[in-house]
Amino acid sequence: MLAAIDGPADVRALPPERLPDLAAEIRDFLVTQVSRTGGHLGPNLGVVELTIALHRVFRSPDDRLLWDTGHQAYVHKLLTGRRDFSRLRSRGGLSGYPSQEESRHDVIENSHASTALSYADGLAKAYRLRGETDRSVVAVIGDGALTGGMAWEALNNIALIKDFPLVIVVNDNGRSYARTRGGLADHLTALRTSQRYERVLEWGKEGLERTPVVGRPLYTALHGVKKGLKDLVAPQCLFEDLGLKYVGPVDGHDVGAVEAALRHAKGFGSPVIVHCITEKGRGHRPAEEHEADRFHAVDAAAALAKPRAESWTSVFSEEVVKVGAERPDVVAITAAMLRPVGLAAFAEAYPDRIFDVGIAEQHAVTSAAGLALGGTHPVVAVYATFLNRAFDQVLLDVALHRCGVTFVLDRAGATGSDGPSHNGMWDLSLLQVVPGLRIAVPRDGARLRRLLREAVAVDDAPTVVRFPKGVVAADREAVAVEHGLDVLARPEGDDADVLIVSVGPMAEVCLAAAGLLDRAGLRATVVDPCWVKPVPDGLPALARRHRLVVTVEDNGRVGGVGTAVAQALEDASVHVPVRQVGLAQKFFAHGTRGEVLEESGLTADDVARAARTAWDGLGAPRHTPHGQHTELS
Repeated sequence: MLAAIDGPADVRALPPERLPDLAAEIRDFLVTQVSRTGGHLGPNLGVVELTIALHRVFRSPDDRLLWDTGHQAYVHKLLTGRRDFSRLRSRGGLSGYPSQEESRHDVIENSHASTALSYADGLAKAYRLRGETDRSVVAVIGDGALTGGMAWEALNNIALIKDFPLVIVVNDNGRSYARTRGGLADHLTALRTSQRYERVLEWGKEGLERTPVVGRPLYTALHGVKKGLKDLVAPQCLFEDLGLKYVGPVDGHDVGAVEAALRHAKGFGSPVIVHCITEKGRGHRPAEEHEADRFHAVDAAAALAKPRAESWTSVFSEEVVKVGAERPDVVAITAAMLRPVGLAAFAEAYPDRIFDVGIAEQHAVTSAAGLALGGTHPVVAVYATFLNRAFDQVLLDVALHRCGVTFVLDRAGATGSDGPSHNGMWDLSLLQVVPGLRIAVPRDGARLRRLLREAVAVDDAPTVVRFPKGVVAADREAVAVEHGLDVLARPEGDDADVLIVSVGPMAEVCLAAAGLLDRAGLRATVVDPCWVKPVPDGLPALARRHRLVVTVEDNGRVGGVGTAVAQALEDASVHVPVRQVGLAQKFFAHGTRGEVLEESGLTADDVARAARTAWDGLGAPRHTPHGQHTELS
């Protein structure tokens, strides 16, 4: 059936009795294709019927469908004519999230949670101002995303809209990555089990009507307090008290029931919440039985067939458990990503010292400040790209109060397959402006273990440890320590031309570039500062002995480590030119980490070429292989 669906009109044309077959075919397609390529399988298996119903009731793209988060939009892609999943999340293939470049049916590239309701609020207001009252705006938000404060800021404002058809679909599967936590989750659990009300009422009717004389009056009285009883068993009044019409809970795997609820909501003419109960991983038994995350994201089948190499995340996971054993004051915080950031083992070892705050990075950071003020040392582990959301809290809630909080930033630098929003290429620039904050960037597993311990030893300022996604680099010991910097390579004698400042995992690239420069007649010293903020005091003195400094980092070039090094040299009156090599300041299409680095000129060849070009611009001579100088033409 999928082969005949080129767009939503084809979905609307199907007779209702064919829809279960379509849903089954979609699930088979997803299991087969996503298992080959890797991607977000569990969330999409859970929204098959819901997505079919959405495209039967609403007419995309005139009606606007927004997904929060966008990783649950694979079925939407299929029903809007995108059936080639062979290169999902790879260069030249489909994005793992909605993408304006892919289809006019995609409105936002929404891969950071809790934002769709704000987009919907703005769209609804814009269409009302333009007089386009025949268009609906629909936001599909996972219950995990409702743990983010921004979603509630949006709901507070959406409730003011009284004359526009805005529909909010709560896709409630009780999980984000893992089980959704918090007071809101408890509330939705109560709503999810509200069918108890109907069972109680049915039992009362059957039992009391069999009771002579008093049975019927008692049942009538019971039915008369329906509102009070339903509020007791299913307190949907939370949404209604905000001024939002509530429909549900609805079985999200019954296309007919979801269609009916959506049509009712569409015709209401003002904001309505449709609460759909779904099951993450639905229809694929291995996912349904996977308690940890219901196959939230799966690796490619080819990768699963190979032995798993040690990852940066696993090194951190092991070391933070050891630190916790030695330091009972160390606690850990995660924003709904306990397993992805490597804190599951810590949680198992120290269940009273782990805090999962839901998708609420801002709260996580300020709560960490409170924990620090209370005498603990919090370790806040998040993806590097998600710390962007809590910059103000890092600046004014943590750093201003000189709180000893350690931020561990996973997936830093180029991450690749999840696309532009997930590349962790902003943190080294944003955090440079935070007074007192210190940043460590390990080049390998041994340095990660050491730097993590050094970071948690700081109790009067925030510290950051950042590392990339993927397999951890082989340990690379320094050949010497000079001016407080690890020297990874240097030419014989003191006659060095270029100082390469390698930032963390770029060490192997920099060492290879140094070898290329040597063959081109330029002698290079390679150093790794390990702590890049503040710039080590000894770096200007070391730079003074060279003719050129080249900084190499997997962060955006604007305002990163290279900029800080150049400023430090200027402040020390060391007038050695600095050539900064980093990620281009742009949004990169999804692809591998290697592809993103190559696109930005972060290969060994590129670094060596940048150094040669900068050297030639100085008009300085190069060495011959025999140690003589040759003048440049």
